[in-house]
Amino acid sequence: MPERAFRLEIVTPERVVFSSDRVVSLIAPGVEGYFGIMANRAPIVSQLDIGVLQYRTADGHWEYVAVGGGFLEAAHNRVIVLAETAELSHEIDVQRAQEAKDRALHRLASGGPNVDIERAQAALRRALARLDAAQRRESHA
Repeated sequence: MPERAFRLEIVTPERVVFSSDRVVSLIAPGVEGYFGIMANRAPIVSQLDIGVLQYRTADGHWEYVAVGGGFLEAAHNRVIVLAETAELSHEIDVQRAQEAKDRALHRLASGGPNVDIERAQAALRRALARLDAAQRRESHA
């Protein structure tokens, strides 16, 4: 019996990152931990954390998306992700992500009075999510 699919839309303030009605499963980084979505699930609204959202299409292909927080709503076989930022793994510039990671680590290590620790930690988490998404794609290519 074929798996049931649902519609997934990933949207940021700048663009529609992804849209398809052929997604069969999704794993998202919620603020209380990762959680999964499949077709015909009960409705849910969840706040997303910085992390890697992954989904599998009906043809068995996995895709990885670095998200920078936001919200997810699932109802009636439709999942909408409203993300602050989102990058498909093949769009990620690994060198740029590594440089962002290095800058954030440097800011945290300097610990000066002008360093916003929370902002530097969030920048580090975003850079690590981008690197993780890119690495997952490479390991499954």
